Amino acid sequence: MTVKEGAVTLSSELPGRTTAYESADVRPQVNGLILQRLFQEGDMVRAGQPLYRIDPAPYEAQAASARAALVRARANIANTAALARRYGELVKINAISRQEAENASASAAQARADVAAQEAALRSAQIDLGRTTIRAPISGRIGRSTFTTGALVTASQADALTTIQRLDPIFVDIQQSSADVLRLRQQLLSGDLSQSGGAARVRLKLEDGSDYSEEGTLKFTDVTVDPSTGSQVVRVQFGNPRGLLLPGMYVRAELVEGTRSNGILVPQSAVSRDEKGNPTTLVVGAGNKLEMRKLTAPRTVGSSWLVTSGLKAGDKVVLDGAQMLRPGAAVKPVAAQAAKPAGAAPAAQGQGAGQPQAGQTQTGQTQAGQGQ
Repeated sequence: MTVKEGAVTLSSELPGRTTAYESADVRPQVNGLILQRLFQEGDMVRAGQPLYRIDPAPYEAQAASARAALVRARANIANTAALARRYGELVKINAISRQEAENASASAAQARADVAAQEAALRSAQIDLGRTTIRAPISGRIGRSTFTTGALVTASQADALTTIQRLDPIFVDIQQSSADVLRLRQQLLSGDLSQSGGAARVRLKLEDGSDYSEEGTLKFTDVTVDPSTGSQVVRVQFGNPRGLLLPGMYVRAELVEGTRSNGILVPQSAVSRDEKGNPTTLVVGAGNKLEMRKLTAPRTVGSSWLVTSGLKAGDKVVLDGAQMLRPGAAVKPVAAQAAKPAGAAPAAQGQGAGQPQAGQTQTGQTQAGQGQ
């Protein structure tokens, strides 16, 4: 085949798990008995929507007590303020001692502080009373209720009453080798790879092997590497309007890393390994004599090797019969035959049918962008 350069799209398939875009555990903030559950399990709920009602009677009593204490404090402040004013006038004519006037002024200041304290106590009691109605902290799909009507709940309990998850959009967390992440960043910085739109695109395969219709967008790569696996978490965001993706699902993500504009692809059948394990190929050189070329082929793309060094556009490489040939041998290049269309008559059978003759090798043209 004759080597050609072309645009090659590079991608990698990685395992991942789906994660909710937002997730909130619903817990009580006051103690009491659950009187009512106000939602259907599995429904969509809105932020602020009432979910549970806790017995409000104790908190109504606390609020009433705080309100009465505030009224008493306000009444006291009027009395102490009037007394402080009178004592202020009397001390000017030496009718009372200065100490008595100062005591009256201090009592008035204390009464004002008592009013502020009782106002705060009333606000606190009203907040606790409001918390007897438990509301949704976020919008999303609500799960099963782990507590029933009549259950006693406390503000310090570890168990959540239920969980709300926002599933559209949804995240997919992918585990990718930190070495691959570093390589991708270096190639993007050097210009070896380019990304359309400035962000990597991701396609998804579901647990049943089917393709997911929505295309994802890379959101971020975790800033830490797991020392036990040497991998980083790559988070991708997908639209989930039909709710097909649920948190915890196992998926395969095809991460489209970018496009190599001058990529060279060589079929795997044309590449062998030397005694050191390095990739090599036979190239038809000057005078139709074979040359052994060492290649740098860091990865496969489909059924071909991506060659980054060792070959250039216009080189002719041996596709078939390389195991019978040696460097320096003179050959007569023969164009590689295209694949027969479906339904074509079978080729004639016989010795040497479909194989290069002695001293010959098959070469062919590559399709633009695929290298063969």
